[in-house]
Amino acid sequence: MTVSFPDRETAGRQLAALLKQRAFVDPVVYALPRGGVPVAAEIADALAAPLDLLLVRKLGVPGYEELAAGSIVDGERPDVIVNEEVMQMARLGREALDAVAARELKEIERRRALYLPDMKPISADGRTAILVDDGIATGASMKAAIAAVRRRNPRRIVVATPVAPRETVSALAALADEVVCLATPAPFRAVGLYYDDFHQLSDEEVVAALKAREPPPHAPHAGQVGD
Repeated sequence: MTVSFPDRETAGRQLAALLKQRAFVDPVVYALPRGGVPVAAEIADALAAPLDLLLVRKLGVPGYEELAAGSIVDGERPDVIVNEEVMQMARLGREALDAVAARELKEIERRRALYLPDMKPISADGRTAILVDDGIATGASMKAAIAAVRRRNPRRIVVATPVAPRETVSALAALADEVVCLATPAPFRAVGLYYDDFHQLSDEEVVAALKAREPPPHAPHAGQVGD
């Protein structure tokens, strides 16, 4: 399968056109930054839905940081998703994991303050939560995001991405209520190879994309939805 998206915004518009055909109840769009933000912004615009971030940080085993003992996902109340198998293998206690989580939570809070200053996380309670990234390879971050959002009592969880391997889509479909993916090329290579422009987004670009969707003055603040 030949796949080539000009850029993230175009991929987002294509995804949005597909999602707009569905009747989602009270949708809220969550972007996995940084790459997921321009894709999610197009979807949020098309669905007239609020846009928020879902920051996911890996919890590495001390001394072996590339080995993930879990993840922490931000939101109204941050959730720690634990990989019990790795915890047991590394003989890592919960107290040690909590210390790593506390450190990563500070980074999440720093990034949220940078990207969305003065905006509270939007609640998923009773809503259709649409989780968006610009592409998914192994799906580790998205799986953690699904697990965290599932604890927040959403009506439905929908994963939306332009491109991912077929096996990853199947794995995510077992966790989410629906997965919408435009292309599942095989064999799958790196996500960036399916974009003409896949430059690494700067913090400034993320802030600009989010600022473009800020509500007008005196309008209800998106951060208050569901509070």
